[in-house]
Amino acid sequence: MKEPEIIAEIGVNYYDVSEKLGISLVDAAKEMILKCKNSGIRTVKFQTYKAEKIAAKYSPSYWDLNEEPTRSQQELFSKFDKFGEDEYKELAGYCSETEVEFMSTPFDIESASFIDQLVSRHKIASADITNFQLLNKIAGFGKPVILSTGASKLEEISDAVNLLKREGCNDITLLHCVLSYPTEQDDVHLWKIRSLLKQFPGFKVGLSDHSKFSLDVLIGAWLLGAVVIEKHVTLDKTLSGNDHYHAADPQDFIKLQDKIKLLKKIYGNERTDWLFDCERDAFVNARRGVYLNTDVQKGEKLNIEQFSFLRPQLDGLSPKQSLNYIKNNAFYTDNLEKGRLLKEADADIQ
Repeated sequence: MKEPEIIAEIGVNYYDVSEKLGISLVDAAKEMILKCKNSGIRTVKFQTYKAEKIAAKYSPSYWDLNEEPTRSQQELFSKFDKFGEDEYKELAGYCSETEVEFMSTPFDIESASFIDQLVSRHKIASADITNFQLLNKIAGFGKPVILSTGASKLEEISDAVNLLKREGCNDITLLHCVLSYPTEQDDVHLWKIRSLLKQFPGFKVGLSDHSKFSLDVLIGAWLLGAVVIEKHVTLDKTLSGNDHYHAADPQDFIKLQDKIKLLKKIYGNERTDWLFDCERDAFVNARRGVYLNTDVQKGEKLNIEQFSFLRPQLDGLSPKQSLNYIKNNAFYTDNLEKGRLLKEADADIQ
């Protein structure tokens, strides 16, 4: 089995990291990039937007207010929209230096236009799956697209996919996603990964996870066919608000990758030979051979009453082979003593 690509969703969590560490926003973002790189992650993703281009003044929350008390979407987004083109260029450059792929989800046309200069592929958020203006714009770039499908009906996913393809995007990865923050494990519904694979044959499918970090959820997604796992990342899960409370930290990502590597070894690869090298000794020593329980004479016909089927078989006949000899009236080619392991040369068929 192939290991999944893991995308660390930094999002805007660097704002709170900046405040905690007493460093600039850009330095905090770079610190998170470096921590992701050191934990084995090769792709990080940010979010690019301006609050007034996402949400109206009246825009109720849809997250757990116990974790994030801000009740207005516009108010929340306005806390995290300070970066402009220059900052994202600097982060993209830093990612290049550290050999990490830079991605950022654009939430408006203007953001998509300048982010396109910095990325090799685009991410479209679940909430924009019906935002055909944005989908048209991104499809026109002709780059691979990762499309989240949270809170979407099958028809809406199909319409978005068809639009992207029609506008020139042929490399599309669909991510199962649940728009509930945090997603309770009873609501993760990993079956949807299999459903997406069935409904969109030939497409790559993955998971964008908003549940509190769980190896069971992420490994389960991989085993069901997810080739991409996107997960929010934080440097401190105890930080209040935003996406820290359902994020993974760098150590979590190490645990995830270690578990995947272990399971990959356990599952192995599909092979045409069903006898494994580690079974060779058992193949010759644990199987039963055919042992004579009496002396026999040359020319005498083989009879099952003369046999004891005992371990090991070694280079002798198998019980199945001996029964086939009896069926075909085979005879002994020499005088043989009791206790002998019967071999192919000891019998012949008339």
